[in-house]
Amino acid sequence: MNTFQMLRRVAFGLTVVSTTGAAFAQTMTAPAAKEAKPSPAATATGKLGTTDVTVAYSSPAVKGRPIWGKLVPYGQVWRAGANEATTVEFSKAVMVEGKALPAGKYGFFVIPTEKQWTVIFNKVPNQWGAFKYDEKQDALRVTVTPRKAASMSERLIYKVNPTGLVLRWENLEAPVAIK
Repeated sequence: MNTFQMLRRVAFGLTVVSTTGAAFAQTMTAPAAKEAKPSPAATATGKLGTTDVTVAYSSPAVKGRPIWGKLVPYGQVWRAGANEATTVEFSKAVMVEGKALPAGKYGFFVIPTEKQWTVIFNKVPNQWGAFKYDEKQDALRVTVTPRKAASMSERLIYKVNPTGLVLRWENLEAPVAIK
């Protein structure tokens, strides 16, 4: 076998290996890209007067499960979403339920009960869930009253409206007055 034939066979072999590898990689990654996340990331933004408000959260679904008092236990700190803790960011100082909160980005937690919820703005915004939540880092705690939602919400959603923000999931919503 001469050098030319040997180089031709090596080139052919490399072409086969690289083409097969590329095709295999495409078939392996394509389905994963199409899969939906169980609790996709979401953002709610809006203005309260001249203040920009951004709520970043992961949006879990009901999926036929009982939520309040079951999946989200009463009397325990909840990350107010899924995956990473929910964050709320204000471009200017605000009044939350009549109490002052400086501008900044906060971890947003809730302690739900059947009648009233404690809403928490924590100084540590980047946390995974509520596993390392530290009450000593709370910037503000306020109490809100949840109410029956006008319609069922399969996914957790936040809305920024002219009077504050609203957490809505399943058959409940919790309005938080912010000025």
